[in-house]
Amino acid sequence: MLKADGLAAGKGVLILNSLAEAKESLNALLGGQFGEASARVVIEEFLTGVELSVFALTDGKDYVLLPEAKDYKRIGEGDTGLNTGGMGAVSPVPFADEAFMQKVEERIVKPTMLGIREEKMRYTGFVFFGLINVKGDPFVIEYNCRMGDPETEVVMPRIASDVLPLFKAAATHNLAGMQLEKDTRAASTVMLVAGGYPEDYSKGNVISGLKDVTNSLVFHAGTKQVNDDIVTNGGRVLAITSYGENIHDALSTSYENAARINWTDKYYRRDLGRDLLS
Repeated sequence: MLKADGLAAGKGVLILNSLAEAKESLNALLGGQFGEASARVVIEEFLTGVELSVFALTDGKDYVLLPEAKDYKRIGEGDTGLNTGGMGAVSPVPFADEAFMQKVEERIVKPTMLGIREEKMRYTGFVFFGLINVKGDPFVIEYNCRMGDPETEVVMPRIASDVLPLFKAAATHNLAGMQLEKDTRAASTVMLVAGGYPEDYSKGNVISGLKDVTNSLVFHAGTKQVNDDIVTNGGRVLAITSYGENIHDALSTSYENAARINWTDKYYRRDLGRDLLS
């Protein structure tokens, strides 16, 4: 696996299937595929498993875990094609049961928080743990100092308690003893993108059907208003988030509403969650 050692808008990771392909891609990265972001490249072992994202809100000493999520980065169904900023997400993650999450907390979250204190970082905010489940054991793929997108669109709706007291407690370094209540329902997000994304794509296409959406939240990402029309203005255009008693139900509602929204060259993945439901 090759990874640009700089900021590449979530697209700087390449998973290669052969040594020849890896050599060719390495030359492309070092040759400026992602500009300065790929002037230096990290070569990592490829881990086989299912990914998930875990989030903690910390005041630099104590922390509260938020609902976990699984996102889908590849543009193509069956996790094929180029990486994107995210094509959708689901929460909860079925295999992230109490036993698995205990491993995550003991092996990864607590040592990370200890490291923050030992490094004398005065860090307050979110810690994003990009993990992979390898035969029942969690491994770290990446860290981020923020919530993820589109994971945020399923994680935040699953927080049943008021987040403002948590944010205030984090800001004032008083998170110890604070609790977070999770909504027992599942949540799903389906991202609608412009045709051609994550490579070249058109803008300015008129979006129809927004008023026909029911029982879902529509988050605008790459849109703008032109007179009385809402038009596309980015690669990832809209995120459709829905609740359900389980992942299947939540996805069904998101997909029903995704089909009601239209513009020229609209695209979305129709296989989200299939790997978990099987």
